[in-house]
Amino acid sequence: MTTARDKPVIGLLGGIGSGKSTVAAELAALGCGCVDADTIGHELLKDPQVKAELAERWGQGIFDEAGNVNRKALAEAAFASRQETDALNIIMHPRIRRRMVDQIDAFGADPSARAVVIDAALLLETDWHELCDVFIFISTPEDLRAERVRQVRGWDSRTLKRRENLQIPLDIKADKADYTVNNSLSESSLREQIRLVFHRIIQGK
Repeated sequence: MTTARDKPVIGLLGGIGSGKSTVAAELAALGCGCVDADTIGHELLKDPQVKAELAERWGQGIFDEAGNVNRKALAEAAFASRQETDALNIIMHPRIRRRMVDQIDAFGADPSARAVVIDAALLLETDWHELCDVFIFISTPEDLRAERVRQVRGWDSRTLKRRENLQIPLDIKADKADYTVNNSLSESSLREQIRLVFHRIIQGK
């Protein structure tokens, strides 16, 4: 633990398609408040100031006919290179962090929340990890992750590799973690692992 909060803030680490959202949902079922950076980011894409800054960088081609951000078009533009990704991060990340802090504070004041879990793909790549007290790494084989993102996101292996090359390597994420769960087995096995890890976190061990 790195802070003196009454309720621990748990950060999830793992590769794309490792199952961070699944683990977050299991922790939510155990009484955690969930801060979902992806959901926050989607909400911010409706903000007029955000839309104006995105348009200034990438033009009107990232919007649909109704003037809403086309997330697929934005992703194609913003993940074309590290420079373009950095530009997107400069626009989005400070805003996302502010909303994350607000949600953490709200869960901290909510007596029904036993802890807080942060589900964010770029937790270590940003300063968002500073909001966490403890980290769980979700270990999932590459072939299984590739199959998951193919089914859910329609990505091929090349797209997965390109996106992961923009993130911190998995071995560094694993080394950062206080706990590791294996998400290559059954759902019941994962659920039991999470329950045991959460119990240890709550007990401060």
